[in-house]
Amino acid sequence: MSNFKSVVERIRNLETERKNLLLEIEELKKMADSKARALESEIGMLREEVKSLRVLLGAEEPDIELTGKKRK
Repeated sequence: MSNFKSVVERIRNLETERKNLLLEIEELKKMADSKARALESEIGMLREEVKSLRVLLGAEEPDIELTGKKRK
């Protein structure tokens, strides 16, 4: 009989651990999704900054020959 009680107790403990692990997995998934969204946003901002800097540098560096005329 004590063996049966032991098995029942193990089952309860395992079910509790399973429940806790599933909750932890869901929380970690939410954290991962949040981090992915933050990275996507940051990458978007960095792309815009790169684009702006390229335009700015292109405007700041006119292609001028020694004669003072622009090259074609």
